[in-house]
Amino acid sequence: MARPMSFPDRDTVLAFLKKNPDATTKQDIARGLKVKGRERQTLRAILKELEADGTLTKTGKRAWVQSDVPPPTSVIRFEKTDDNGDLIARAFGKQGAYGPELIFDGYSGKARGPAPGVGDRGLARLKETDGVWTARLMKLFEARDEERLITGVYINTDRGGRVKPASRKIKHELHIREADRNDAEDGDLVMASPYPQRGYGPVRAEITQILGRREDPRAASILSIAAYDIPTEFHETVLEQARTKAPAEVKRTDLRDTPLITIDPADARDHDDAVYAEALEDGYRVIVAIADVAAFVTPGSALDREALKRGNSTYFPDRVVPMLPFELSADACSLKEGQDRQCMAVEIEFDKSGTKRKHHFLRAVMRSAGALSYEEAQQAIDGQPTERAAGLLDTVLKPLWAAYAAVSEARTLRAPLELDLPERKVEIATDGTVSGIRTKERFDAHKLIEEFMIQANVCAAETLESKGSPLLYRVHDAPSDAKIAALAEYLKTMDVKWPLGEKTQTRRFNKLLSDFEETDQAEAVSEIILRTQSQAIYSPDNIGHFGLNLKKYAHFTSPIRRYSDLIVHRALIKSLKYGPDGLDEKQAVQLDETAEHLVQTERRSMAAERDATDRYLAHFLVDRVGAEFSGRITGVTASGLFVRLDETGADGFCPASQISHEYWAYREAAQALVGDQSGKRYELGQSVTVRLREVTPLEGGLLVEIISDPRPRDPNDKFQPRTRGKRFDRSRSSGSMKRGKGKSGGKGKKRR
Repeated sequence: MARPMSFPDRDTVLAFLKKNPDATTKQDIARGLKVKGRERQTLRAILKELEADGTLTKTGKRAWVQSDVPPPTSVIRFEKTDDNGDLIARAFGKQGAYGPELIFDGYSGKARGPAPGVGDRGLARLKETDGVWTARLMKLFEARDEERLITGVYINTDRGGRVKPASRKIKHELHIREADRNDAEDGDLVMASPYPQRGYGPVRAEITQILGRREDPRAASILSIAAYDIPTEFHETVLEQARTKAPAEVKRTDLRDTPLITIDPADARDHDDAVYAEALEDGYRVIVAIADVAAFVTPGSALDREALKRGNSTYFPDRVVPMLPFELSADACSLKEGQDRQCMAVEIEFDKSGTKRKHHFLRAVMRSAGALSYEEAQQAIDGQPTERAAGLLDTVLKPLWAAYAAVSEARTLRAPLELDLPERKVEIATDGTVSGIRTKERFDAHKLIEEFMIQANVCAAETLESKGSPLLYRVHDAPSDAKIAALAEYLKTMDVKWPLGEKTQTRRFNKLLSDFEETDQAEAVSEIILRTQSQAIYSPDNIGHFGLNLKKYAHFTSPIRRYSDLIVHRALIKSLKYGPDGLDEKQAVQLDETAEHLVQTERRSMAAERDATDRYLAHFLVDRVGAEFSGRITGVTASGLFVRLDETGADGFCPASQISHEYWAYREAAQALVGDQSGKRYELGQSVTVRLREVTPLEGGLLVEIISDPRPRDPNDKFQPRTRGKRFDRSRSSGSMKRGKGKSGGKGKKRR
């Protein structure tokens, strides 16, 4: 049959692309339509026309797709985190992002890799179901070198020098010509900017900044600050405002005669919360007072812009990078003992069962009656008060503990998720070296402050919601169906049934934790439950806080170190008509963008804190190569086992190829590596003894050798031993220093 005179035309091309989404190149389209000769020129013109009017998006030199329909296999770029905590991506081509939003749905098939973050790119399989698009990663790309600065150590060579990257993700060294050295000396910690790279060969770069010296004991934090672009310097304009800014002149309730006290870590420099309690005939009255940062940091000011950019303070073992200059964070806004300070306070009334009856907010002035450490407050309650605490024991501490006992009963009935994971503190000597690692003790004093802060946060959310105010919630979604299904599969290996289809509740998790509390599987169950949980985020839309089992929750109690809390303070000030320095309209309409930004700055800080702690732990262990340690398997992957050392909380990696002569197969459902000949296994949560084989302080990596025997073969495992074939030669692979995300033994402040 003869072709139409106008073949190919616009409608023919679009109809073909709709039926053949995999045909993305001009060659694919021409072959599919059987375009020949001069018809190719017509096809080229049509494609350019469709690109010009936005119908098609160019994804390569001679490649196009429909703007709203990406091909099933696409390059994607992760753009943001949504209100549910899911990573959102879009297909990515030569002209940038296109097509619908894609929900990240894990890795595809047997593909494995690190968790992606905003800005990362990868190759993914896309799927559309009932209008919802999802993406499953096939491969996560490394960021192109020319798109970022790289931190590392400069090493002199005969011809210029080289930079050894501090990140374990970067496998190649950078080559530095003499002209690009910029006065860097052997052993300097530097930042380097790679030149655009064509083809293969050495990656050349220019030194852009000298950060310090490799032998500096504080190098761990220096490298992490630089690698994660944590802002450290305040502009003079910001500092000048911090030094001279007077608090807003507003009417305040006088609380100076109320003996509010602060209870903080012994080394705390900023005190942003104070508490007081008294017994009533039928309950308790509790006051939680919080530093009135909004009085000093007004919307749109240089101080405000800098605080928003940082998002939060970042806590390293040897220093704090504050959100606000020290003139405010450690002085004018800090609730110092015996000094008048502006505050936002909430007065809460509880009945004897700990149930909240009512609350109201105050804009006030207070004077702290005492600054106690957690240890000092606990010792006083336990009958060994210091001289300072003795004067507060009967008037303040005992009423606080009585009110806390009542509120604890209500908390038990509420049944928040009871994952009590140990925290370790890296102790730094005066010369900057690591003097020791200790597990942080958790007293009732910690729990008391935590619970009263939670109650104050609930009050803030309830008040603002009742006033119809814009609000930045702290939300925590329930575990996804996919994560619950994975948990159920894991529990099957322990002969535990987890009914699917029922509403997920914290009580069920707590019951599971309780059932295994005194067993060898306790650590494994805690670890798998932790992995099942979503991450808490900020959002102007409320979905509740699953982990705390609360319907309404907002961060109010730490405005010195979290910008989210400052927004909540401003919203309260405006809603309650407590002054002219409340939330302005511009900020109110930008809460979506602000929430997304604050989630990213929080995660940036958490990653930097973990990174620095890993390096400090590696420095601490560098002289103990060859020593044996007890530990517990905290991660199982196809490439090997992650082991957390009991003594320090440091995480070591044992490559699967180095375990024994057997091939060790990964069983995802059971979170185990199983020997292909014996059927024996190493499992998540298993206690093991390891030998420290290698330490790389620059990268913060530990390589370990497992010397404990594996567990016996599971009789329920339908495993068939391999009887033929080549034996794996462990001597052919030396392993690697890989590690997983979020496996650090050290942590910053808890972020609920």
